[in-house]
Amino acid sequence: AYNPLDLFRGEAELWRYRGDPSLGQPRTFSQPWAWVDVSQLQAMAPLHPVAVQCQEAQVVVTVHRDLFGTGRLVRAADLSLGPASCLPLVWGTSETTVTFVAGLHECGSTLRVTPDSLIYTTSLNYSPVPPSNPVVIRTSPAVVPIECHYPRRDNVSSNGVKPTWAPFRYTLSSEEKLLFSLRLMSDDWSAERASAVFQLGEVLHFQAGVDAENHVPLRLFVDSCVATLTPDRTSSPQYAFIEFSGCLVDGQLDDATSTFISPRPRQDVLQFAVDAFKFAGDSSNLIYVTCHLKASPADQAPDSLNKACSFSKASNLWAPVEGTRDICSCCEMRSCGLARHSGRLHAPSRQAGGRVRRELPSQPDPSVKEADVVVGPLLIHSWQDHTVRRVPSQG
Repeated sequence: AYNPLDLFRGEAELWRYRGDPSLGQPRTFSQPWAWVDVSQLQAMAPLHPVAVQCQEAQVVVTVHRDLFGTGRLVRAADLSLGPASCLPLVWGTSETTVTFVAGLHECGSTLRVTPDSLIYTTSLNYSPVPPSNPVVIRTSPAVVPIECHYPRRDNVSSNGVKPTWAPFRYTLSSEEKLLFSLRLMSDDWSAERASAVFQLGEVLHFQAGVDAENHVPLRLFVDSCVATLTPDRTSSPQYAFIEFSGCLVDGQLDDATSTFISPRPRQDVLQFAVDAFKFAGDSSNLIYVTCHLKASPADQAPDSLNKACSFSKASNLWAPVEGTRDICSCCEMRSCGLARHSGRLHAPSRQAGGRVRRELPSQPDPSVKEADVVVGPLLIHSWQDHTVRRVPSQG
């Protein structure tokens, strides 16, 4: 991912790639690019020792074991990636290079946001084992800072690879030309929100919709929603805040006011507000939200499988956006019958003791159309997270 004729060890440089990174072709700022600082290595060999590829969901770091250009190969076991000291994926005593492959949010990497970019920061660490002779040393530890820059205003994708982040809204087509959507809205619901950066204490305003051109009138429901650290809704950890075919269970928590908005603006639109949250112990502050949306004929009465129920702390009862109150009774029991069949996974439900179960599918209802939609990444800051470092000049 570098041109050995142009770059020398001991320099901090910027690289941008387009097409095949191994060709060193320049790429525009609308694509991901890497920044590597090898100034600590202080060598004069013409071959750059650390190559970085910023891919859609991961970073690939290739390290020449002749790290200092002296002809002496460092031990692969003395190399690690990030504050979490992740071990290399590929290495052997006979190999002259060591390869690390890690997810953008893994190995203790951190994220900062600029008006134009999402910047993931990590480091290559060289920590030599103390010598058997404690009187002299022949090598010194070194840290090589690494940054991956991703544009916030464009999708990042390539053939055959799923992008690691989507725009702040995402739409998905279902059969019969149904277009399901999930959007982040402004606080007054008047327009789509321009930013996906939040502080803890703020409220996430979601608007789900279905556009059914030349279709009978439809009523939209949010069957389930799960938050994860990656776009993969089956990854761990995860937090399901809507479950059981339309129960907004997050609203039951003592520190939450999450609720569906009633009345609806239209039958094919459903709005809900969720208090901002992030995963404990996660330094990336990122979450992705995957919701399973479904639409039924508007003249079909809501039932326990097609509903939108919020918990009222004032009355200590569940209440539906429309329909009779009894369709929400299953939310309290945390069991709302058999979920309708879908080719997609439903978010897991947690029982007492932390065990995970999934509601079993039944025969599909042909009148109900459904799809999964994703929004993210959402950056959720704590109030103390305000430091934004200055990025190097783009030259």
